[in-house]
Amino acid sequence: MKKLVVLSVTMAFLFIGLAAVFAGSARDTISIVGSSTVYPFATVVAERFGKGGQYKTPKIESTGSGGGFKLFCAGVGVEHPDITNASRRMKDTEFETCAKNGVTEIVEVKVGYDGIVVANAKSAPLLKLTRKALFLALAKEVPDPKGGEKVIPNPYKTWKSIDASLPDVKIEVLGPPPTSGTRDAFVELVMEEGANSYDWIKALAKSDVKKHKAITNGIREDGAYVEAGENDNLIVQKLEANKNAFGIFGFSFLDQNADKIKGSLIEGMEPTFENIASGKYPVSRPLFFYVKKAHAGVIPGIKEYVAEFTSDKTWGPDGYLSEKGLIPMPDAERKAFGEAAKNMTVLKSLK
Repeated sequence: MKKLVVLSVTMAFLFIGLAAVFAGSARDTISIVGSSTVYPFATVVAERFGKGGQYKTPKIESTGSGGGFKLFCAGVGVEHPDITNASRRMKDTEFETCAKNGVTEIVEVKVGYDGIVVANAKSAPLLKLTRKALFLALAKEVPDPKGGEKVIPNPYKTWKSIDASLPDVKIEVLGPPPTSGTRDAFVELVMEEGANSYDWIKALAKSDVKKHKAITNGIREDGAYVEAGENDNLIVQKLEANKNAFGIFGFSFLDQNADKIKGSLIEGMEPTFENIASGKYPVSRPLFFYVKKAHAGVIPGIKEYVAEFTSDKTWGPDGYLSEKGLIPMPDAERKAFGEAAKNMTVLKSLK
């Protein structure tokens, strides 16, 4: 009986605390931040959701995955966003920051898959790239061409200087900033894989983790790689204006701008819906959004927005998001995440 009283008192204080956090709230619109890659998908869902008439169209900001997690994990209350989109999974450090700031009930929803493309203007030559060539083109330091197990500042100025089969044009790549999930995924799936094609660099992952990370994660800062912010549409415009430049972004933007740009082959595979869905295209990653459970039921429409996003008519094989370039999850995986979203199952850890 005494335990029951203590539990009741504890729960009462919890509800009083949440009530205080949301006291005086006038916000009746869902606030969403995060990934520029997930942004177009979330925007389509938000617009359809808003047209239903029962709730206002959610407000969505493209802040990048890292920027979104920073805002999302800052606290609970109307001044903080309800949902954050991400083109990578939440990191341990971000999960810990959330907990430290009282964001202890987080619902993780994987929404599908996307490919990362290296694209150029439709009228420009098609590039056939490898991850090793991309590493050599964009790394801050690369293995000394003269041999030996050492790195030097990147000496490559043209694509042809890396591979004789590539065009003799200046290396100029417009890509995402460090706050972007696309940047994180590109480093992991392209830069690290390309660097690890050198056996001695791969061995550093066990013998000298710090050095391995410095080599594989360092992006050159001499103008060959240009941080183009979170506006992927701006990158597309710049590629049209500069036929020798390349851009890095999600497959969905390539799909939506297929009349203006085309994706390079990587390891011989074209970035197509079918190749990404089958796993043949080597540079693909999962997409997510995260929900602050403490806000559900307080900010109107959160559960209903999540239900709209996770319905088969939205994210299924024949859903309207697949028409926008989202690669649907397999049936079993989609069902599992759909159930977790419906039940607002809280993420216990990232393990």
